Amino acid sequence: MKKTHTFQIPVMGIGFTIDTPLKVAPFGISSVISLGDDLLVDRMRKFYCDKFNIPFIEIAKDDLDKRARRITLYLNLMNRMVKNKFQDLKNTSFEKGSEITKYFEMLPDFSELKKEYKKMMAENDTSVIEKIQQRLKEKMEQGSIDVNIMTKLDRANYLKGEQLPQDMNDAHAALRGFANSDLESGVILSAGLSPRLYSYVANFDVFFPDENEEIKKRIILKVSDYRSALVQGKFLAKKGIWVSEYRIESGLNCGGHAFATDGYLMGPILEEFKQKKQELIEQVHDVLNEALEGMGRKSLSKPLDLWVTAQGGVGTANEHNLFLNNYEMDIVGWGTPFLLVPEAINIDSSSFKILSEAGVNDLYLSDISPIGVPFNSIRGNTKDVEKDENIAEGKPGSSCPSQFLKIYNTEFTDKPICLASKQYQKLKIAELDAMNLEEKAYKKAYDKITVKSCICSGLVMTAYSENDLLKRSDGKGISLCPGPNMAYFSKKSTLHEMVDHIYGKGNVLNDTYRPHMFIKELGMYIDYLNNEIEESVETLNAKKVKYFAGFKANLNSGIEYYENLLTEMKDESEVIKTKFKEELEVFKNIVSSINLPTLEGSLA
Repeated sequence: MKKTHTFQIPVMGIGFTIDTPLKVAPFGISSVISLGDDLLVDRMRKFYCDKFNIPFIEIAKDDLDKRARRITLYLNLMNRMVKNKFQDLKNTSFEKGSEITKYFEMLPDFSELKKEYKKMMAENDTSVIEKIQQRLKEKMEQGSIDVNIMTKLDRANYLKGEQLPQDMNDAHAALRGFANSDLESGVILSAGLSPRLYSYVANFDVFFPDENEEIKKRIILKVSDYRSALVQGKFLAKKGIWVSEYRIESGLNCGGHAFATDGYLMGPILEEFKQKKQELIEQVHDVLNEALEGMGRKSLSKPLDLWVTAQGGVGTANEHNLFLNNYEMDIVGWGTPFLLVPEAINIDSSSFKILSEAGVNDLYLSDISPIGVPFNSIRGNTKDVEKDENIAEGKPGSSCPSQFLKIYNTEFTDKPICLASKQYQKLKIAELDAMNLEEKAYKKAYDKITVKSCICSGLVMTAYSENDLLKRSDGKGISLCPGPNMAYFSKKSTLHEMVDHIYGKGNVLNDTYRPHMFIKELGMYIDYLNNEIEESVETLNAKKVKYFAGFKANLNSGIEYYENLLTEMKDESEVIKTKFKEELEVFKNIVSSINLPTLEGSLA
């Protein structure tokens, strides 16, 4: 596994990064495409085929494997376009403003390639310059075109009322689409362990080590802590599959769906990975070799390469370097700040305005996701405005145009329906009406039903609007899913400017006071715990009492860890370290004062 840069762009929503690799991979920057919506994928394929005069292969609507085939064809097209653009870039001359100059100027100063480039720029001998330039071109690498599959979004599909086999489920088909593509990259499996989907990975040879002990298509797991990584890594190893990367994401200080830990904070989590990385490699390698031998495959002479990467809330070069140097992360993910880089992602002008003007209080952890997982969102996004207008008119719920989240709920129906749909909300409100609750209790229950938003369509809309692909049936509302970090970025940046910011050669932060990423996350976890306690008053049980006590203990443990971390924050100024210490002390006192509920009805 090779890396040109020390950062990567994670998946954002569905449409925001659907074609980001075409925009950044030629410059050596890795990014991620969501495979959640095959209809979007197909319309984007048609768009690029028309744009570059490439024959468009129509996939019949009655093709049972249409989802997988759409994904395969789009990924093949993306791979082809990126390779062509990368080759065109390499063919440009080393002159001011050229694409190849931009490639090298954006590299971090500590990279060997950048040092050789600087040597070439300082050289006067034409023959020497030409030789160095040739060497530079030979060493250039394009960024990886990775893909993301949310394991929870594995909707069953039907034909004439009959459920199709499991491998036709949405996540299974997406995995098959990636496996059958000609990409040599990674698939990020996020949202937790799915035994059925993980087992399905072993159906494809491309995920196994070849005779040279190399893997054509890598498995990347998004994880929240070390234990989760070890459990999932061993599960896949028993199937003969090596996890090439564990991508650690903050449980709350991130964009989109937030999978909160039980109070485990990012710093201690990264520390555990750092201390136990070799143990993780050895344990999983042993399980893998045993499985490979049992399958009649060749065992490995040594453990395969493993990356541990991190993302969530990073916003300064010093924080970036803390991940790399102190925690020995291989790569750092930068997501939310790139929402203000139109050169890299799809963002319409009205959404850009909402994002760029967002203050700290405009960004919040919402309940709008129909899958029942907290979702980082922003007030005033047009999808929620549209939703609230419909509620005010007495017409709550979505027409459910995409139907990708018809996954879990069968309260009223035989087949699952989406919690954001008109169908579900009408039935649920009718049930609520029959309960004859008093006004305050009724409104609370009503709001809990109608808060769900149609994020399936909302998260793809920027890709349609920015590429003139909108149809009347698409609607207009756009869902936005930035992390809390959005409050500290306001200006429109070029790709070069954002990369310079990441490497400490520029600054695109606004003037809003920004706490250290670890302090920000700690504050979010305190708010989360208090909210969970408040919400559980009427449903308290022994399990929740134990959970809250463990959560608070984990916060205290994390705070103690951060008190000892200051000596490792070598790049930070004394002002920032002093502020870190002061804010940590404030939060320490707040956590200490949290009264935990007991089954006796008192607070401990």
